[in-house]
Amino acid sequence: MPKRLRYYLNKITDQKTTTYRYNEIVDGRPVQKEIYDGECVVVYLKRNDEPQSDRTGIRREPTFWHNGIAYTFDRTNRMALDRPTVTVAIPIQAVGVTDRLTVAAADFCLRALRPYFDEINAQYANRSRPDRDNGKFILYDPGSKVLLRNAAYFAEIPDKDYKDGKGNVIYEYPDVDLPPDLMCLCVRMEIQLPHLKLDRAKTMLLKQLPETIERFVKEFDHGKLAAALNLYETQTAIRTFLRDNGYCAFIANGSILARERGSDAPAADSLPFQSPAEDEIEIAGIRGMGIKRGVTVITGGGYSGKSTVLNAVSAGIYNHTAGDGRELCITDESAVTITAEDGRAVSGVNISPFIKWLPGGDPSDFSTAHASGSTSQGANIMEAVSMGAGLLLIDEDRSATNFMIRDAVMKELIEREPITPFTDRVRELAGMGVSTILVIGGSGEYLSVADKVFMMDEFVMSEVTARAKALAVPQADTPKAACWDMPSSVMRGFSAYPQGTTREKLAVSDTGFIIIGDERIDVRYLHDIATDAQVNALAFMLRYLAKKEAGTDSLEAMALAMRGLEPKGGSGTADAAAGARELFEKLETEGLDLVDTGFFVGMERFMDMPRLFELMAAVRRMRAAAR
Repeated sequence: MPKRLRYYLNKITDQKTTTYRYNEIVDGRPVQKEIYDGECVVVYLKRNDEPQSDRTGIRREPTFWHNGIAYTFDRTNRMALDRPTVTVAIPIQAVGVTDRLTVAAADFCLRALRPYFDEINAQYANRSRPDRDNGKFILYDPGSKVLLRNAAYFAEIPDKDYKDGKGNVIYEYPDVDLPPDLMCLCVRMEIQLPHLKLDRAKTMLLKQLPETIERFVKEFDHGKLAAALNLYETQTAIRTFLRDNGYCAFIANGSILARERGSDAPAADSLPFQSPAEDEIEIAGIRGMGIKRGVTVITGGGYSGKSTVLNAVSAGIYNHTAGDGRELCITDESAVTITAEDGRAVSGVNISPFIKWLPGGDPSDFSTAHASGSTSQGANIMEAVSMGAGLLLIDEDRSATNFMIRDAVMKELIEREPITPFTDRVRELAGMGVSTILVIGGSGEYLSVADKVFMMDEFVMSEVTARAKALAVPQADTPKAACWDMPSSVMRGFSAYPQGTTREKLAVSDTGFIIIGDERIDVRYLHDIATDAQVNALAFMLRYLAKKEAGTDSLEAMALAMRGLEPKGGSGTADAAAGARELFEKLETEGLDLVDTGFFVGMERFMDMPRLFELMAAVRRMRAAAR
C-alpha cells in the first residue's frame, strides 16, 4: 500500500484507538484529522519537475494507488470511524476482462474474490469476541441472484494525476493534460478495524488488503468466468425468445425447484422437473416447458408441488447462478406476485374493476390506512398493471377468498355484492396483454376461464386442459368492461425530515419496514424483493425522491421542517411515477452511487437494484405523504 496511507496510520499514537484519528500540527497547534480525509500537501511542478515558485496547496485525496490498483476510502456511516468502506478499482486489463462487461461478469468477480478474504477472516475469527475486537474484511454475500449491485460493477474512474512525495506530500503538474479515465472492475467492501489493535489494523490495510487483491488478479480464472457469461447469454436468449414468441415463462427440464427447509438452497432429494410432452419446447439448445401468455392454472392436491412451481416461476424474474437449480427458470421480467395484504395502506388507487361501491368512499380513487384483504388485493393488481406488469402470479392460498371467487349460487343469492371477483376480470386482463398464472386447489371456477390447466401430482406435472374443460361449469355472464385508468400518484410534502426536527431519518428495520421521516412503510408483502440489499436501495431511492420533491437544498428543508412547514414542491403536485421513472433512467447511467450516502447510522451501504414495480409499491404504501 502506498506510503501516504502508511503516513496517516503512523501518525496515530494511541495503540488502543477506536476512532483511527490522528493529530496534525497546524500553526503550532494539534488538529485532529481522519484517514478518510486523505489530506495532502500539494506541490505544483512545471513540466521539467521544477516547483512553481514554491506554490503549494491542500487537496483531499482519499484514493490510494498501489501497483496500478486504486483503493478509495469512505465512511460506512458518520459514526463508524472504525469501519471504512473501501472501493477497490482494478483496471479491466489487469484481470483480462476487456469485453462483455455485464452484470454477470461483475457478479462473477465478486463471488471469485470472497473466498480470498474468507481465508484471512478465518485467521482472526474468535467466537468469544465480536468482529470489532478481531477485525474483519466484509464482502457482500450475493446469494444465488445475479443483480446489478454496488458491491461489484464496472465503471470509469479518474486515473492517478499526481506523483507521491514524502509523507503526505504529492506533486501535481497543473500545466499537463489529465490522463484519460480508466475502465475498472470496482469492488466495494467494508473493513472492520480491530479495537485496541492498531498494529493489526496496519497489517490489514497496508499488507493483507493489497496483497490479497493482487493475488486475486494473478489467479483470476478466465475459464470459470467464460462459463458464467455463457450461462448469462443463454438466460438472455431465453428471455428474448419468450418476449418475441408469446410466452411468459420457461422451466428447463432437470431444474431443481424445491428448496431446503429454511434455506434458498436446492433441496437435495428433490425430483428434477420434467415438462409435459405437449408443452415441451427448445430454446437456445435447452429443452423445457414453455408457458404461453394468457391464463394458466396450476392445480393439484395438497403438498403436490404446485406452489413450488409458482415460486420457481416467481424466482425466474431474476437470473440465478449455476447450481441454484433454477438458473434456467426464466420469467417475464415484468411479472408481479400478487397476494392479499390485510392492513396495508393504499393511496389513490382505482379499484373499481373489482369493487363496485364502498360505504362512504370512491372505489375509482381509493385511499385507506388499513385495507381489507379484498381491497388490498385489488389495489395490488391495479398498481402492478398501471406500472406495466405483463404477468400476474397468484396463489389461492395467499389470496382473499371473496376476491378470488363467487360461484353462481352465491351470485344468485346475494344480489347486492360490491366485489367483482377476479374470475370475472382475468380474461379481460388477458385481452389487455396482462397474463396470469394461478395456483388453484379449491375452486373449479378458474378451469372454465383458463387457456391451459396443469396438474401437479407428487411433483410431477401433466397437462390436463381438455379434461378440466370437460368438467368445468361454464362461466356465468361476465360484467361489462372495466375502466383500468389510475389516478396520478403524487406525493404531498414528502420529506425525510420528521416533523419539527432538523435531522433526516432513514432506516430499514429487521421486521420489514422502511422508516423515512414520519413514514413507516411496510414492504413485507412485496414478494418479488429478492434480497435485503434491494430494500436498502429502495430506502435510499425514497430519500432521493423526497429531496427532489422538496425542491430545495437540505438547509432550507431543515428550516422549514423546524417551523412545521412543507418544503417547496410539497403541494401534492409531484408525480411519483414520473419521478421514479426518471430516477431509474439516471441509475442506468450513473449507477447506485447516485442515491448512496454514509450519513445514516441505521442503514447498510450494500445495495442491489430493485425494480420500478417495487419502488412504486413502496410509494403507494405511504400513509401520509402519498395519495
